[in-house]
Amino acid sequence: MREAASDAPRRGARSGILGFLRDLVIIVVVAFLVSFLLKTFLVRSFYIPSQSMEQTLKVDDRILVNQLVPKVVSVKRGDIVVFKDPGGWLLPTSTNPPTSFESFLQSVGLAADTSHEYVVKRVIGVGGDRVACCDAEGRVTVNGVPLDEPYIVIQEGETRASGIDFDVTVPEGSVWVMGDNRYQSKDSRYNQEQPGKGFVPEDEIVGRAFVRNWPLDRLTWLDRPESTFTGVEQAKATSE
Repeated sequence: MREAASDAPRRGARSGILGFLRDLVIIVVVAFLVSFLLKTFLVRSFYIPSQSMEQTLKVDDRILVNQLVPKVVSVKRGDIVVFKDPGGWLLPTSTNPPTSFESFLQSVGLAADTSHEYVVKRVIGVGGDRVACCDAEGRVTVNGVPLDEPYIVIQEGETRASGIDFDVTVPEGSVWVMGDNRYQSKDSRYNQEQPGKGFVPEDEIVGRAFVRNWPLDRLTWLDRPESTFTGVEQAKATSE
């Protein structure tokens, strides 16, 4: 009886440790499952590899993307979107591929996607819009309405919102996109000779960037500049 009594605390301790480890495993599995489901259906993380969206987004910034756009919520003018390269937009890169562990974390949504097959740009025109540049004051126009674009960067010595002229009508189901850093962005303007003629099919859009979450000192909500596109939809309706 004395031996049985002395064994009881040890059995209780072992049982307590096993119970803790079991609960820990369950918590980790649930966390991975929730993260995977979020990444698959709702939110996905990406990092910024280039200067094309400065100053809004800088190199190595991390963003969270709402994947309900455009499948559930329609894409809007002014949205910053992530989309898969429609073909020929991205130059070959020599950066090191992620390790197996990094790839695993990316696949379950616990790390930003660092693959080089996605592009980040701002939507300027949606299906049916006529987008052109530049007017007498060097501005982009959408449906004849000149845009006041406070987010763009124009390099020293330039005054126009685009270094090249263009005049296009966006097909239904597609968007016309441009980088905020206008003279350092290979966007729709420079891909008009590609099969897609510079337009991005909405089916290729992963989602809308809604927050810059890293680095922490640049944490901010990525608002849509509604005032920039005031009158554009009305102008489109009257021209139809």
